[in-house]
Amino acid sequence: MDDVRQLCRVAECLEGNLNGLFLLDLSGSDDAVYDQVAPVLRERVGRLLNDKMPTGVAVSPAMNMAVPTGDRPRRIHGGGHPASLRRFAMLQCYDNVRPARLPAGLRDANPQGSMWRLVDGRWTRDDVMT
Repeated sequence: MDDVRQLCRVAECLEGNLNGLFLLDLSGSDDAVYDQVAPVLRERVGRLLNDKMPTGVAVSPAMNMAVPTGDRPRRIHGGGHPASLRRFAMLQCYDNVRPARLPAGLRDANPQGSMWRLVDGRWTRDDVMT
């Protein structure tokens, strides 16, 4: 377990990156490690990949990058910051992440059935049918 804490501390020191990659045991034997390390890495990468290599990137003038800085959001005017500020300050992508490891709002089932989601170009509160 000390290795996992050390890994989390290393991840906390990383600057913003395009990708973060986990190569995982398909049996799920490393789920406890993933559950501790992934949230730390998630704050520092734009795209979190599981079990696949990231694609190459060709830098061009048309490219739009959303790389997190690793900085924590700061308070605005002495009060809290709106959730939308944090949400749009860092775009997040989950690539090949197992359904159980996705945030609740990205899973097929809609938590409490109250969240609006854009699915196939249509706004809905329904579960995603696969």
